[in-house]
Amino acid sequence: MTPLVNPFSKRRVWFSLGLAGAVTGALASGLVFAQRTPESLLPPGFDDPAPTPTPPPAPTPLPTVAPVAPVPAAPAAPLDPGSAPAPGPITLPPVSELSDEELRDLPTVEELEQLTTDELDDLFGLKPQYDIPPAARRSLARVGLIAPREGGFPVASVGKQSPSLVRAALSGTATPLVSRWGHILLRRALASRLEAPNGMDPVEFAALRAGALNRIGEYAVARALIQDVDTGNWSEALAEEALTAFIAEADPVGVCPFVRLRGAPQGDGERAAQWTIITAICNAYAGESALAGSQLDAALNEEIAPAIDILLARRFAGAAGRGRRAVSIEWEGVDQLNPWRFAFASAVGEPVPAPLLQDLGAYYDRAGASAAMLPLTQRARHAARAAEEGIFSAQALVDLYSEIYRETAVGGAMGDRALYLRTAYLAPSPAERVEAMETLWTDETTDEAYWAKVLTAYAAARIPVEQALSARADELIVSMLAAGLDRDALAWKRVAAEGSLGWALLTLADPAGGVVGQAGLDAFADNDTSEESRKSQFLIAGLAGLERLGAADRGAFDGRLSLGLNRDTRWVRMIRRAAEVKNAAMVAMLAGLGMQGNDWSQMTPLHLYHVTAALAEVGLEAHARMIAAEAVARA
Repeated sequence: MTPLVNPFSKRRVWFSLGLAGAVTGALASGLVFAQRTPESLLPPGFDDPAPTPTPPPAPTPLPTVAPVAPVPAAPAAPLDPGSAPAPGPITLPPVSELSDEELRDLPTVEELEQLTTDELDDLFGLKPQYDIPPAARRSLARVGLIAPREGGFPVASVGKQSPSLVRAALSGTATPLVSRWGHILLRRALASRLEAPNGMDPVEFAALRAGALNRIGEYAVARALIQDVDTGNWSEALAEEALTAFIAEADPVGVCPFVRLRGAPQGDGERAAQWTIITAICNAYAGESALAGSQLDAALNEEIAPAIDILLARRFAGAAGRGRRAVSIEWEGVDQLNPWRFAFASAVGEPVPAPLLQDLGAYYDRAGASAAMLPLTQRARHAARAAEEGIFSAQALVDLYSEIYRETAVGGAMGDRALYLRTAYLAPSPAERVEAMETLWTDETTDEAYWAKVLTAYAAARIPVEQALSARADELIVSMLAAGLDRDALAWKRVAAEGSLGWALLTLADPAGGVVGQAGLDAFADNDTSEESRKSQFLIAGLAGLERLGAADRGAFDGRLSLGLNRDTRWVRMIRRAAEVKNAAMVAMLAGLGMQGNDWSQMTPLHLYHVTAALAEVGLEAHARMIAAEAVARA
C-alpha cells in the first residue's frame, strides 16, 4: 500500500538544517532591498503634489545662558569575557562528513515535489501540535455536554472513584440496554459534564464514555462529547471512537482536523484501510483534490478495501473542490451493507438497491432514524427501534410522522400510520381516537409494537377517563407511561380493575404509593399468562426495590416465583455500595451495566430489584418507577 504520510522522517535533521541555511541567505539578501527608499505604489498623477517651497523664517536670537561645567561620566564596568560570549556564526557540517546512509536518505527534488503541504511541514518540524490558539483552548478539567443546572449529574460524581471501577463499568457496557428508561438514564450520565476520576487521564475518560455511547447507539451524543475535547488533545482511542460516531452520522470529514493535524492512527486490517481512505478524503476537502484522487486510485489498484467502498469514498471526495470526476457506482456483486457503505451512500444520495435494505440489523435503525438525508419512509422504519430503545423521544417520533402526513405523496403503510395518528388526536369522539390507536398498536413491523405505544403517548393522555373505556385502560396506561406521563396515567386509577395490568403499572408508577396488599398481587399472579410468570416476577421485584412490599409478602412471593432476590454478586455489591454513598452517577452507570441485553428475557428479577432500589436510594425514584413499570409492561 502506498504510504500517505511522509516517508522521509529519518532525513529531517540534515535536510532541514541545509534548507534553513539557504532560507537564511535568501532572507538576508531580501533585507538589503527592504532597506532602500520606499517607492510609491500609486500610478502617476495619484501621488500627493509636492509642497511649494517657502523661505525659512528669520532666526530668533537665543538668550545668553551661563556655561555649565560638564559632569564626568562614571567609568563602565569591565565585561567579563566568560559571562556572556559573543554569538558565533551558525555552521553546517560539510556534505563530505555525511555518511553514505545519510546521503541516501536525503530526498530528491522529485520526491519533494510530490509531498503535500502537511508532509513538508512534518518533514521540517513545522506542523503545529494544536490548531486552536492558546486563549481559545478548552480545559479538560470538566468534559461533557450537560451541566448540573441543565439536568446533568454533579461534576465531581466520579472524581473520587477508583479508575479501575469506572473503566470496568464503562467498557463493560458492550450492548444496548433492554430498558428504554434505563437507556435514557445512562445517556444522561454519560453526557454529563464530569471531572475524570483521580488518576485517570481526562481524555481516556472521554473516550470510554464515547465508546459506551457508540455501543448503545447514541452516535450523535458521542459525536458531541468528542467535539468537547480539542482536536490537539485527542488520543488514538478517542479518534477511533470519533471515526465510529462520524461514520454513523454520515459525516466522515468530522475527523479531518485530527487527521490533518496528527495523522491517521496506526491500525490493521479493515480499520487501517478506512483510515487510509479517510486521509485521502481529508486531503480533498483541504483543497488538494489531485493528491486525493491519486491516493484513492492507488487504494483501488492495491485493493486495500472492496471496490464499492472506495468508489463511494471517491464520489464523496469529488464533492470537494473543482477536481470532480464522474464516478459510476456499481452494486453488482455486493451482497450486504456495512456501516461504511450505508454512511457514504446516504451522504452522497446514492440509492441503495432494495434487496440490501431488507432485514437490516439494529445498527442501521439506530444510525438511520435521525439521518435527515434519507427518505421519510425509510427513516420511519428505522425510528421504530430507536423509539423502543430510548434514542428517539415520543415527541421526535410524532414530529417524524407529522412530516410524513404533510408529504401528500407518501402512501402505503407509512401514510396510513400518519393518518391514524392524526385521527388519534383529532377524531370527534374518544372511542374513535382509541380505535385509531389500537390500529397502530397492532402493527406487525417489529417483534413488539412498543414503539407504537411511544408514538401514541400524548394522544392517550388526551383521552378523558370514562368507565365505558375501562376495557382499554391497560393499553392506554402502557402508552402514557412509555413517555413518562405518570400523572395523566394515574387519572385512570379509579377505573383500573385490581389485579389488572393497568393496576400493576399504576401501583409501580404512583409517586405516593404505599405498601401494596396481597389480594391485588395474588389476583395479578393468578391472571399472569407471560412466560415463566415474568410479569409477576418483575412486579414483585419492582415493588420490593421501591419498598412497597411487606416483608412477609416478599418472602412468600420470593419462594412462590423463585425470584432469588437475596443472591449476592460482585455487581450487586458495587451498585449497593454506590447507593450507600449516594453517588447517583455511578449508580446510573452500574444500572446500565446490569440492564444489557437484546430483550427483556435477558433481564432477571434480581437485577431489576437492585436497580430500582439503588435508584430510589440516590434520589432517582422517578427513573426507578418508570423502569419497573416498563419491565412489567414489556415482559
